[in-house]
Amino acid sequence: MATRAIQPQDIEAPKGSWLTAEQLAGLGLPGLPADKRSLNRRIAQERWALRTDRSGNPLARPGTGRGGPLEYHVSLLPGQARLALARMGLGQEDSPQESSAASEGSWDWYGKQTNTVRAEAERRLALVTDFFLLRDNGATKSAAVTDVAANHGVSQATVWNWLKLVEGIAPGDRLPALAPRRKGGGVEAEIDAKIWEAFRSDYLRPSKPTLALCYERAAALAKSRGLSVPSERSFRRKLEREMDPAIIELARKGVEFIRRATPSERRTVDHMRPLQMVNIDGHTFDVFVKLDDGTITRPVMVAIQDIYSRKLLAWRIGLSENAGIVRLAFADLFRNHGIPDCCLFDNGRAFAGKWITGGAKSRFRFKIKEDEPVGLMRSLGIEIKWATPYRGQSKPIERTFKDLCDSVARHPAVEGAYTGNNPLAKPENYKSRAIPIEEFVAHVAEQIAFHNARKGRTGGACKGQSFDDVWAEAYARTPIRKATAEQLRIALLTGEQVTCRRQDGVISLFGNRYWHEELMRHRGEKLTVRFDPDNLHGEIYVYDQKGRFMVAAQLIADVGFDNVEGARTSQKRVADARRKLREGLAAEQLLQSGELAAMQPKVLPVDEPVAPAIIPTRIRGNTALKIDPARSELAEPQLPTGGNKILNLFGRLKPED
Repeated sequence: MATRAIQPQDIEAPKGSWLTAEQLAGLGLPGLPADKRSLNRRIAQERWALRTDRSGNPLARPGTGRGGPLEYHVSLLPGQARLALARMGLGQEDSPQESSAASEGSWDWYGKQTNTVRAEAERRLALVTDFFLLRDNGATKSAAVTDVAANHGVSQATVWNWLKLVEGIAPGDRLPALAPRRKGGGVEAEIDAKIWEAFRSDYLRPSKPTLALCYERAAALAKSRGLSVPSERSFRRKLEREMDPAIIELARKGVEFIRRATPSERRTVDHMRPLQMVNIDGHTFDVFVKLDDGTITRPVMVAIQDIYSRKLLAWRIGLSENAGIVRLAFADLFRNHGIPDCCLFDNGRAFAGKWITGGAKSRFRFKIKEDEPVGLMRSLGIEIKWATPYRGQSKPIERTFKDLCDSVARHPAVEGAYTGNNPLAKPENYKSRAIPIEEFVAHVAEQIAFHNARKGRTGGACKGQSFDDVWAEAYARTPIRKATAEQLRIALLTGEQVTCRRQDGVISLFGNRYWHEELMRHRGEKLTVRFDPDNLHGEIYVYDQKGRFMVAAQLIADVGFDNVEGARTSQKRVADARRKLREGLAAEQLLQSGELAAMQPKVLPVDEPVAPAIIPTRIRGNTALKIDPARSELAEPQLPTGGNKILNLFGRLKPED
């Protein structure tokens, strides 16, 4: 019957590390026979039963139990066998070993070392561990060193040196202690403080000069002062040793480096819904188009995108990014989809102007006035948020514009009109063609529809669907605020703060004059007008400072000097105003002057009035002033008439000879 080989876990080593011949044969230790018969023959030849240690203690003893076999101490085994036995965890003394806490400083230093240093430390630790295993199993230090040196292929002097490194160190702290600590053989090169300061200041500039050129300038400066400098490599090592690499990057690359070097937040839109937030921005196409008047230019598109579904909802194309096409894009959004709750704006003038975001206290552009008109967003109750200036990553629509650069500007339909994305990337057929503006607008509409319908989207809430699918699915179950006719009218118009002329109530706007008789009561006041910039010859709508509608003022058109019809129109305007004012005055039902005089209380005089001594009467012409003798108490002769005589009323009157 075959017997199973004894495994290490099958052996229970008694105290003192004693094993029987059967146990030793079952382990198959190197240096010992593998079968029990041969092992007993060797035990008898080497007389293990009679061997003792240095203190005279026997190394063989009777086994446990009555009539048990002899047990032999592991110190009787050859070195290779003792080492293999120790690696199995057998044959060690049961005396507890003291363990000390690892030195934090040593382990911190070890964690910063290279893989080469760590590999060498682990190789040395394996050798030292074998030494202590042999010594703990009864071998002398010299014998253990000899065996370990032979097994690992190193000299005995090397083993003794490594043992000195771990002398007095707990077994758990031996790895960092055995790691090689190689140091440079030379002394650190000295660099003059002024030269080093000039070198650092030169190298740490935003223009990012090369270190070699900075070193050459520093060396030239040192030579002019009669100083010597070490090599460029010494400058580089000193810079890397004394300065934090992040500080060097900050000085040469600016604060943008810090933002890119730190983890950014990862945003999700799972909690949002359609039209909860939209973002708007402008994009200049890299395509030449031809206008109706023959002008060749690059068109600009202002587009509005839904944040939740990433779908482009509205867009307009013009010659520049201005408030006009921004207004029209929002009008399309309100008419076709609804009014959003919030809008993320760029800091461009077309968006931060008072026509669009007037009244917002957080604009980055323009002076904010207390009496400025309320813009389109505020008037419709749309919350305004501003993207970080010069940070395209904060606007999802920038990713859409990147797609449109390929699908629109590099499409075969516009081949020859592509300008390149920068002046140094012009195509071979640059400016060989210009697309008519109507044809280009139709091409953009087709590509935007393709962009919204393309499957396999992974951004936002798409998860493999198209932007159209995500929008349609969520839009059907989301309550949307629809725009009324009044709100659409406001969206198509633009607010402007004007002063009603003090004389006649005329409102002047872009060289045109507008008037209504109702404005006469608001002469000199500041009012808000809303108008269509594309139709300045139409009427304008006047509102007070609180946003309440007042009246629709009509245009007073300029007429020719000899235009009779213009004069008649002006006379009719005056007549109508006079008639309405008279009717208004008659409606007041004022009292007549006689009725008002009869209502006054009667006051009777107390004494008779005394007549004045002289009552002069001035007669126009060359006739002198006459005195009425009937009402004069003094009998004065009548003055002669004629001549330019001056009558002194404040002196005594004398007749003329």
